[in-house]
Amino acid sequence: MTAIRELHTHEEFDEAFAVFTGIWGFDQGNQPINPELMRALSHAGNYVAGAYEGERMVGASVGFFAEGGALHSHITGALIGRGIGFELKRHQREWALARGIDRVTWTYDPLVRRNAHFNLAKLGARPEEYLPSFYGVMGDAVNRGDESDRLLAVWRLSEPDAPYTLEGAEVGLKEEDGRPVAVDTDAKVLLVAVPADVETLRRRDPGTAKAWRYAVRDVLGGLLEDGAQVTGFHAKSHYVVERP
Repeated sequence: MTAIRELHTHEEFDEAFAVFTGIWGFDQGNQPINPELMRALSHAGNYVAGAYEGERMVGASVGFFAEGGALHSHITGALIGRGIGFELKRHQREWALARGIDRVTWTYDPLVRRNAHFNLAKLGARPEEYLPSFYGVMGDAVNRGDESDRLLAVWRLSEPDAPYTLEGAEVGLKEEDGRPVAVDTDAKVLLVAVPADVETLRRRDPGTAKAWRYAVRDVLGGLLEDGAQVTGFHAKSHYVVERP
């Protein structure tokens, strides 16, 4: 059974940093968080929590108060496939609501299918902004060799999860022989594909991975810039986007 609790000691912050480093393989001097910053954020009343199985930390999350009365979840990492990330997000939600916060935001790579499914289908968050190369060049083991495009996800804690519609939907970006192909369509509802496993693709075929990066940036990013809304993530493979 997973137990979630806030972190307050130097030893706990070191444990959380080790969890993050184990997931992302940070290079020295290229870490988005460190124990000292976690200590400062925790002391200032921000969100710093760890997930435990017995005495072992198996996940952690760090967030801070943001403009407009939101909590920005800066980094969350957990062992994959055991529901730990979901438990951390549930804890984060209750923590925020107890403090009168009704929005949690975070960024994620739009090309990673499992994250899109988790954020949109499981949690009910919605991407509201496409951020090209948001973090600049990243040297960690997960992102190395790619540009750091991100979607800003907004989780509105007090609003019901609205179902999306596929009525009249047409494909705006599809996959053919592993590569992205944009489709010109005037449909009001569009399906935007992302690759099955972009992390493996970066290592095996970086050229195709970059083609996906630029295609999703152009299609999904362009739609959001024009006022469209992402309303869901369909079949664990396609963003559902509705034009105004």
